[in-house]
Amino acid sequence: MLKEARRRRVVLAALFAAIALLALVFGVFWPKKFVAETTILVQENNIIKPLTEGIAATTQVSDRADIAREVIFSQDSLDQLLADGGWDVSKLSPIKRDELIDRLKGHTNIETSKNGLLLRISYNDSDPKRVYDLTRDMARLFIAKSLASKEAESTSAYDFMNSQVEEYHKKLVAASDALQSYIASHPDASPGAIADTSARISVLRSQIENSKVQAAQFSSQAAAMGGSLSGQSQISTVQTREDVYRAQIAQLQSHLSQLLLTYTDNYPDVVRTRHQIDDLKQQLATAQTQKQAAAAVGTAIDNPVTFNPVYSNLQTQLAQIRGNLAAAHATEATSQQQLAVELARSQKIAQSSNEVAKLTNNFNTVNTTYQDLLRRREQARISMDLDRDKQGLTFKIQDPARMPLMPVGLRLMHFAAAGMLMGVCVPLGLLFLIARFDPRTRSADTLARATGLPVFASVPYYRDTHDDVLDRKRNLQWISIVIVVMIAYFGLYLIRVLNHI
Repeated sequence: MLKEARRRRVVLAALFAAIALLALVFGVFWPKKFVAETTILVQENNIIKPLTEGIAATTQVSDRADIAREVIFSQDSLDQLLADGGWDVSKLSPIKRDELIDRLKGHTNIETSKNGLLLRISYNDSDPKRVYDLTRDMARLFIAKSLASKEAESTSAYDFMNSQVEEYHKKLVAASDALQSYIASHPDASPGAIADTSARISVLRSQIENSKVQAAQFSSQAAAMGGSLSGQSQISTVQTREDVYRAQIAQLQSHLSQLLLTYTDNYPDVVRTRHQIDDLKQQLATAQTQKQAAAAVGTAIDNPVTFNPVYSNLQTQLAQIRGNLAAAHATEATSQQQLAVELARSQKIAQSSNEVAKLTNNFNTVNTTYQDLLRRREQARISMDLDRDKQGLTFKIQDPARMPLMPVGLRLMHFAAAGMLMGVCVPLGLLFLIARFDPRTRSADTLARATGLPVFASVPYYRDTHDDVLDRKRNLQWISIVIVVMIAYFGLYLIRVLNHI
């Protein structure tokens, strides 16, 4: 293999030079790629947050990278970015503009950190100044538009909540007026009317039951007293009966006059006294009739009599019992009338209570919604003030964009190193393949193994003067080729250093 390399050294050197120089040419004309990156810190004010927790709406961002991409690549933002990138937007055709926009989007990378607090924006292009300008402007556009959008959103939310509060305030006033108007026009529908009526009905029913019990007791006592009275003598002859009756009537009328000064005509004692007077007047009339009848036949019965004290006492008690009985019946009748009135009123209250309940429920519902809207409007106002003062969600450029000085990706040095490596490996690989698969015999041992016959002698190659000259010429050729390649590499390196590339 070494002999084959020496014999083909010029071809191998030429192949090495071709590969190395071709790689160098590729490296020179390979488009450079400059990258600029900026990092934005997205955070909420840690001092404001605990003070406004629960009373101000917080901004929740699910994917900041998608939001940043939507903001940066909006139509008005793209026009500004194209202008900042050095393109004249007014002279671009629609197709060229769309191509530039696709290129701009394809060369832009936006991503967030795992905790979502850092937003990284990077842009790559062949022009380092354009890379720097566009990366810087993308960050500024994102921050400015995000803050403006958030402030506009919170202002819109406050305006909406304020309009809802005003609308529900009108509904609340209307519901309150309807309820008060209905209660004013229906006195029975006032609060507590049902409880008062129920208590009144209960008291009247108790009075009716008590009056019935008392009437039964007085009726029983009157029957018993009548039996006792029938077994007693009524009078004794001390004075005329008419005088006795008149004296008793006068006494009872005096007592009745005293009672009327204090009580009404339906009072039980007044009713009882009148019953006693009526009984005595009836007895007086009976006595006078008997006296006139006796006088007509010539019989004198107008003898002085004396009343039986026991009989008089029993008669007085019977009159008292009858008066109590009459009073019990009067009380029962009055209570029945009042009960009927209260029952009729309770029916009217029941009819009005449904409408009152409906109006009250409507008022409570509107009032609950109104109070909730007031709370939400206050939250929206605080959120709007925080966004207006830039105290809520904040954006800070943590790592600003810098002018890229060196390209990234495949550079000239990579192509040069690869060219040198391939320039060495490819010729050696071809030399190995030639030596491995060339069918020509190059040694006696190889010939003996291939034919199975012994080799008695071999004739070596003898070099002459012409061969030495040719060998020196070939050495000069391959060394010159290698030197040219080295000079090309070194010269290009000096040019790039002098140009500060």
